Amino acid sequence: MEQPQTDRPPRRPTRPGLTVGRVFGVPLHLNGSMLLLALLVTVTYAEFARRQLDLSQLGAYLIGVGFVVSLLGSVLLHELGHALTARRYGIGVRGITLELLGGYTEMDRDAPSPRVDLLVSLAGPAVSAVLGAAAVAATLALPDGTLTNQLAFQLAVSNVIVALFNLLPGLPLDGGRALRAAVWALTRDRHTGTEVAGWVGRAVAVGTAAVTLVLTVNRLLAPLALPLMLLVAVTLWRGAGQSIRLARISRRFPLIDLRRLARPVLAVPTGTPLAEAQRRRAEGDRPDAALAVTDGAGRPVALVDPVAADAVPPARRPWIAVDAVARALAGLPVLPAGLDGERVMEAVRTHPGAQYVVTAGEDVVGVLHIADLAQLLEPKRKMNT
Repeated sequence: MEQPQTDRPPRRPTRPGLTVGRVFGVPLHLNGSMLLLALLVTVTYAEFARRQLDLSQLGAYLIGVGFVVSLLGSVLLHELGHALTARRYGIGVRGITLELLGGYTEMDRDAPSPRVDLLVSLAGPAVSAVLGAAAVAATLALPDGTLTNQLAFQLAVSNVIVALFNLLPGLPLDGGRALRAAVWALTRDRHTGTEVAGWVGRAVAVGTAAVTLVLTVNRLLAPLALPLMLLVAVTLWRGAGQSIRLARISRRFPLIDLRRLARPVLAVPTGTPLAEAQRRRAEGDRPDAALAVTDGAGRPVALVDPVAADAVPPARRPWIAVDAVARALAGLPVLPAGLDGERVMEAVRTHPGAQYVVTAGEDVVGVLHIADLAQLLEPKRKMNT
């Protein structure tokens, strides 16, 4: 299953899981949830193989493990279809992650045009369709009732289902990205395309849950598959909602003006008691100003960490120097004041943090707090400050 991996709001990146190597130069990660999927598929397929082929318990489970490996290989090839097509059009690929509900390809930027977006989105289902067709041909060529025939048949079914399901026209599925590309081409607005495809994705999620329940009630779906399919529906709903949210955030990128958004700097000499520095700020024009620590020559060398400062008990603040709760400017990410919104967001994603030093040439002109940026991008969302 595909997940949106671009247009993300500022946040600390999560670890993708265990890195197991590279495929065509693309880092490959395995999420811990893959263990649950591997166990579920192994047990289900082993019991099926034992009944159909009259195998021993050990033989059936060995076959189940083999099927899991083949299935993971199919998912990997699906994602490589996205990754290699993206690279063909100059889009960097950060990695491929295999997880409980399939996998996703993380790209370092969005497609530059609707055409490229369409080609990248359809590349994965195209690979799955080719694999499914090859497995169908193998199923027809192999003798009925044999182990190889059953493996080929199951791979054919799984790849065809993956291809067809991913073509459903709603984000975060591949078909949703294709729908986004189509709406983008018609409206010339990528954000509108994302929002439309996100709402359709929510409809797909509801439909998936409804079909799953109907099949289960009519005993056409194994009870063991019910929780997994409902998890798929929930994941689709959440992914679609995330896409809608990110489309609305991205629309506000042009509003990012670092000179207006950054908080001013109030300089205090090194050794100044924390209580005195906070008193000067409270009596100034901007009580939200950032406290900068200057050296003997008056040059800013550090920035007071507001979290660390707030953690100091008020009774101790007259006896604690600002230096004790400050971070060296050299260790903080820097944003030139002239960056546009897109570049600011890319810098924030690349160097996540709580504060950013805003500069004009060699001068520090302000400090951007990530909470202020988040509030600008989502003014109706309640923020923790």
